[in-house]
Amino acid sequence: MSTRPITAAVDGTPESLAALAWAGREAVRRDAPLRVVHAWQWQPHEAITVDRDEQAAWARDALTEAVRAVTARHPGLEVSTDLVEGPPVESLTAAAEHAETLVLGSRGHGAVVGFLLGSVGQQVLVDSPRPVVFVRAGDEASAEAAGREVVVGQHGTPQDSAATLRFAFEAAAARGAGLRAVRAWTLPPLYAYSPGSLKLLDEAGGLEPYERKALAAALQPWRERFPDVPVTEHVEIGSAGQVLLSVAGRAQLMVVGRRARRTAVGARIGSVAHGVLHHAPCPVAVVPHGVGGEA
Repeated sequence: MSTRPITAAVDGTPESLAALAWAGREAVRRDAPLRVVHAWQWQPHEAITVDRDEQAAWARDALTEAVRAVTARHPGLEVSTDLVEGPPVESLTAAAEHAETLVLGSRGHGAVVGFLLGSVGQQVLVDSPRPVVFVRAGDEASAEAAGREVVVGQHGTPQDSAATLRFAFEAAAARGAGLRAVRAWTLPPLYAYSPGSLKLLDEAGGLEPYERKALAAALQPWRERFPDVPVTEHVEIGSAGQVLLSVAGRAQLMVVGRRARRTAVGARIGSVAHGVLHHAPCPVAVVPHGVGGEA
């Protein structure tokens, strides 16, 4: 059994309850405990006559009801709860530190950039030291039916994507599912062709064979570690986000890496993770680079 729990954040909304249901199934699959966290913060408002104790009671009741539902579906599951009063971002980020995976609800497709996850979800994603899975309201267990793959995006060197590939292989193994590893590539600008890079491309036989060899090299240690996971290697020209979304319809889970950066206007995630989170129809796992990536 994993020593770290699968942790789900709940607040009574449909998307958080879908996240909890997904987390419960994942905990059963991985033989891990489930931790359910409700982070709330009392903010008095002159137009609302609810005091702090009443709001705390609502939060406690929402947590109790959520746990009752998940234990009814999984009676043998080890479940713990945590009712936390404080800023949601800080509370959930702290909860993630002790989790195998943090699972959050997502509102669904958003037309406005930055609206989909909300400020709390996006900030937790940037700050979390552990993988974060986003689950949409209406997600069904039937979407995990046989034949649906775990899809993972691979980029860069084997070391660059090791943490992402590890998470994806573990998820596929726990589900008895196939894994589709996607590596997208684009034609580099002319100034990128240096004598050294041209030599590497010549040795590989061209751009696409080079990309195929790079993907195979990144997958090799994980294929050896998870020999029962069937793997489809998918190399395609195009932007990584577009290529991943083109195969999202066959996925029960999509896994991407995350390298967050901070700017003058706040924290930002990479364009690939951002695009997939906004448009993929399945749950999306975002894995920080460097988290448990050794094969």
